[in-house]
Amino acid sequence: MNSSLRSIAKVSRRSKKCSVPLGLIWVHLGAAHRVTPWPEVRFERRYDDEWIPIQPSVDALASAARACGPVEWRPYLEFVPADVREFLGRFAFGRMEALQVAARCPDLLPALADAPALTSFVAAHASLRGAGAACWDEINAIHERSGIFGVMEWLGLPASRQTLAILRAIAEPDVPKRLLEPLRTQLWEPRTIFALQRLPAITDRQLARFCNALAA
Repeated sequence: MNSSLRSIAKVSRRSKKCSVPLGLIWVHLGAAHRVTPWPEVRFERRYDDEWIPIQPSVDALASAARACGPVEWRPYLEFVPADVREFLGRFAFGRMEALQVAARCPDLLPALADAPALTSFVAAHASLRGAGAACWDEINAIHERSGIFGVMEWLGLPASRQTLAILRAIAEPDVPKRLLEPLRTQLWEPRTIFALQRLPAITDRQLARFCNALAA
């Protein structure tokens, strides 16, 4: 085979490799984990030669965030709808959680795109509510019945336009998990609302300072 034919063959092989949706694979505690392509978005763990569906733990998702950077995400996102791809592009460390929220609660996407920081609360709803498992169907039912304010109330947040405005102003939507519960508590405090509303953009450092100072 001459060099031209070899080049064509290489291009053909690359095209075939990119012609089907790709999953994302990472290792957590010595075991291979993966998330299957959109729109299924099923999380699985490998046991021997078989992939078994799981509910990913917080630690497993944290491992995914460390292992899956822009290079690993790029081929996966090629097969995600443009609006979802744009939404996920706002997240760095919490992108896997955002993917899960977008796949499980697609009707929430317009509201979450408007206030991306709310995604972190939705993703962590099981721990915030003290539930033993994720409740995606319940979130969808509440949203269908009462809209995004119903979901906020269910999450324990003040269901108000003021809260949404503050969440919109959070500069990075990857709100650290350690701040979610104290921030939720402080958003019920009038002095916190007044102070945060005055900030055009709220950083993680400012959130931490407010949570620590006002909780003391």
